[in-house]
Amino acid sequence: MSGPRLLGPQRMVCLTEETTEWLYLLGQEHRIVGISGYTVRPRRAREEKPKVSAFLTAKIDKILALKPDCVFGFSDLQADIAAALVRAGVQVTVFNQRSVEEIFSMLYQVAAMVGCTDAGLAWMVERRARLDAMRLEVQTLLAAGARRPRVFFEEWDEPPISAIRWVSELLGIAGGDDCFPELAVQSLGKDRIIADPAEIVRRDPEIVMGSWCGKKFRPEKVAARAGWQDVAAVRTGQLFEIKSADILQPGPAALTDGVEQMHRIVTTWMKARG
Repeated sequence: MSGPRLLGPQRMVCLTEETTEWLYLLGQEHRIVGISGYTVRPRRAREEKPKVSAFLTAKIDKILALKPDCVFGFSDLQADIAAALVRAGVQVTVFNQRSVEEIFSMLYQVAAMVGCTDAGLAWMVERRARLDAMRLEVQTLLAAGARRPRVFFEEWDEPPISAIRWVSELLGIAGGDDCFPELAVQSLGKDRIIADPAEIVRRDPEIVMGSWCGKKFRPEKVAARAGWQDVAAVRTGQLFEIKSADILQPGPAALTDGVEQMHRIVTTWMKARG
């Protein structure tokens, strides 16, 4: 009589960080045979797993040599990589999550694929409860006379690009009002470029959060921009970096460290001005 049959993919390549972190959180890191070179969460993944891709490029031959039975990718930006792997006979799943709910959906699907539905759901229930607690704290502060700050989240500096949808949604949960909500619905970075940077000044953000896609955010450069001396966030020193690995990763990081940092920054501002 044979032993229990292993279900789901056993040799997985993760072309972006979020699926790697999620599989580690689920205790399924033994299934990962290759990761993105940009992976920093969890830290030990960089030491344990071969790095086979950047974001827009991948070492196709190296991936094929690993004999994966599933490759996870993210977004239309990895479509060419996915196509090359599919032509080589590899199963590829490309997620395109842009909202908080779509992130939860992606997490559920990956958990189901590796037979960890219960563990995945338990983690997600805990996260949703924490997000609800943040909403309640914000409502309590508002009821006590505080107000929501205007927040400019800058995803890139030259040209300035505003927050993608999940960042904007998490900012709202954290207690802030996105200065450019009309751009957050645009999935592509080129469509979130602020054509006239003077418009940022006109909207007068009271907090600026920067996450320059892996490049270090420089508050002093922001404060020195032409016309920014009268921006409320500059006058009061409310310029903060949130590392891209914590908030621009559409997976566990954004739902944990990313939103927690935004919530601390925003509620500190609210309490000081309530």
